[in-house]
Parts: sequence; structure tokens; C-alpha cells
Amino acid sequence: MHTLSPGELSILLVEPSDTQRKIISSRLTHEGICNIQAAKSISEAMEIIARHQPDLVASAMHFDDGTALDLLKQLKQADEYRDIQFMLVSSECRREQLEVFRQSGVVSILPKPFSSEHLGKALNATIDLLSQDELDLAHFDVHNLRVLVVDDSKMARNIIRRTISNLGLQLITEATDGEQAIEIMKQNMFDLVITDYNMPSVDGLALTQFIRNDSQQSHIPILMVSSEANDTHLSNVSLAGVNALCDKPFEPQLVKQLLYQLLDE
Repeated sequence: MHTLSPGELSILLVEPSDTQRKIISSRLTHEGICNIQAAKSISEAMEIIARHQPDLVASAMHFDDGTALDLLKQLKQADEYRDIQFMLVSSECRREQLEVFRQSGVVSILPKPFSSEHLGKALNATIDLLSQDELDLAHFDVHNLRVLVVDDSKMARNIIRRTISNLGLQLITEATDGEQAIEIMKQNMFDLVITDYNMPSVDGLALTQFIRNDSQQSHIPILMVSSEANDTHLSNVSLAGVNALCDKPFEPQLVKQLLYQLLDE
């Protein structure tokens, strides 16, 4: 299937600083991006998007008329805009301030200043989300794989669903937390579980422990998606029986590699 090149991407850069817009636009051009629009505010960005939808919005954090989170929510809440990918470009480094973006399914969080490697990785992730590249598995028909996606964020579930759909997985069931996932698994069989770590009621660790110790599907592969940096937490989920860990934002190429490891061994 056709895979996009960077030159085919359409990007809207939302940045209040004239200097930063010039710098970032120059970096995008250097990466081969030709179709770049720019806006200084959220309202201007929404006007541009209404006229011509970009593939990717690259947004600063703060504006006179709101924040990047306000812009992201407007995009994700409108059905006609939900396929637009979102990248945060910010000097913000406090984890608690960035966590909401990680949980919202952004394609990337770029620091200011960012390197060519950072930018290239973010652009490639966008291309992967917009392209279809089915898994070619030796032991499974990818179209028949039954996948349970567990995350309390609807936006995060959407981006996971889109990523794995592009890889050819079609039989996807969603759960809003570990508690609902357990009830679903009591009634249905799956070939793969993709779960968030931080969830209310029953989190990813407790869900993993249920699957490994109390379910009829104790050997099912589990891919955990987490923005959790605490080594103790990650060690706990590994000991509980998680087969692979993936960071947020969800990176399609890494996910593809992990799925090959989990399903084709």
C-alpha cells in the first residue's frame, strides 16, 4: 500500500511567537515539508482548519485565547476533525503538565528546542498513523486476531484503535477500565490485550494479575501502554506478567515491532 512521504504532509503550525514560527517552519521545510500553514491563536487555527484540514497540527502550549489543550479538545470533540493528528511543541517539562497530553493520544511531544531526530521521529509517527501497513504474521491471520483495548481515555483508545487498524487488526473490543475489561474477558476470548497502566477502579497492574492468576486466558499476550516513569511501577507490572511495555505517546513503528514479537514468536 502507498506510504506517505514527509513532502505529502499538510501541517498547521500554531505558534504565537513570530520568531518561533519562523524557526519551526524552517525546521519543517528542512525535513521536506512543503505544505505549511501558520496561525497565531486558537481561533485563527480553527478558522484555517474549517477551510482546509491539515494532516497534523503542531501547537505551542499557551495562547492569548487559551491553551493547546483547549485546541486539542476542540479537534477531538468534532467528528470531522478527529483524524487530524496533534503534536505539542513546548518548553514545558513538568510531567504533571504534560500527562494530560500523553493521555489524550497526541502523536508526539516535542521539547523546545528540539533536534532533527525528535522532529523526524514525530513526523514518521504521523505518517505511520495516516498510512496502512498490515502485519504479515506467520502463525495468525491478522484480520482474525481478537484484541481487547483497555484505557479510561476515549482519545487514547481512538489512537490505539487507529494504529492497530492500520496494521490490519479488525476485531477490536474496547473497555474503559480494568473492571469492565475483566467482565468482558469472562464472556469473550481474545488473542491480545492492550491496556493502559493508570486507570480508576482496576488499573493495568490489577488487570494483568487477574488475567495471569484468575482468568481462563492466562497465557494471552499483554501489551501495556504507560506514561509512568516510576521504575518500581514498571518493575511490578513486568513481574505481574506483562509481555511488553510501550510508552505514551503511542508510536506506531514501535507498536508494530512489539506485536511481531508478541504474536510471531
